[in-house]
Parts: sequence; C-alpha cells; structure tokens
Amino acid sequence: MATEAQEAAKLEQLAHVNPDEIEVAAGREREQLEGWVPELASETEVREALEKAFDYRGDVTITRKDGSKVEGYLFDRRSGSSLSDSFVRIIPTNSQTKVNVTYADIAALAFTGRDTAAGKTFEAWVKKYWAKKAAGEQNIQIEPEKLD
Repeated sequence: MATEAQEAAKLEQLAHVNPDEIEVAAGREREQLEGWVPELASETEVREALEKAFDYRGDVTITRKDGSKVEGYLFDRRSGSSLSDSFVRIIPTNSQTKVNVTYADIAALAFTGRDTAAGKTFEAWVKKYWAKKAAGEQNIQIEPEKLD
C-alpha cells in the first residue's frame, strides 16, 4: 500500500494529465441490449440473438413455441448443425434448477433484466475517482457495488 506522500506525489503528477490521454487497453464495444426484443425470423437471426444473449450480463426471457416462458440468466449455449441440435442453458430467476431450451423451440427472446455491468468500465470508475478527489474526499478505494 502506498504511503500518503507517495499517493500525494502520484496525484500531483496525474492532476495535470487529461484522463482521455492516459494509456488504456483497448476495450470491446458493448451494445445497449437492455430492453431489446430481437426479430427471430431466420435461423441466422436466432443464432445471432442467442450469441448476444450469452454475452449479456442480465436476465433474458425466452418464450417457447408452446407459450411457456423461462426468465433467467443464460449461462451456456451449444451450437449444433441445425436449430434442433442447438440449445441454451438458463438458470431461472425463481429456481436453481438449470433449464435447457432448444433453439428450434424458441418463439421470442427479450433482454428483460438490468445489465449488471452497464456503465461500469474502468474509464467510468476513473472519472468518479477524480471527481471525488477534486471534491476533497480522502481514502478513496475501489469497492464493488452492492448487488440488488
């Protein structure tokens, strides 16, 4: 852990640097998927939407062709040669029992849950950090947000 003198020296050094000019690793652009209901008209659209659902950090709602719905976190997918050979695995919000749903059985998909990582990039944290430092706060640390 840095001493107060070391931290003060580092802050003085960085205070004159534009945060946009600090070297950062290139990130991956994330789409705003929360609330999106994709069109599932073709096999390609089904596969693309389910790939995005797999990368999504919130809950999705799948409506099966029989009308039943499964809402939960899509944590796995297996892509086969056809829609009936492919399936997703979901942990429902109201149960710990994992559910398998074949791609062929999906009538609709909706990104219904809050994206738990939206706006939580390192750059966003740095901006908050500098705002707190400018306001005179002391002992600012990286801490995770409380889960809902």
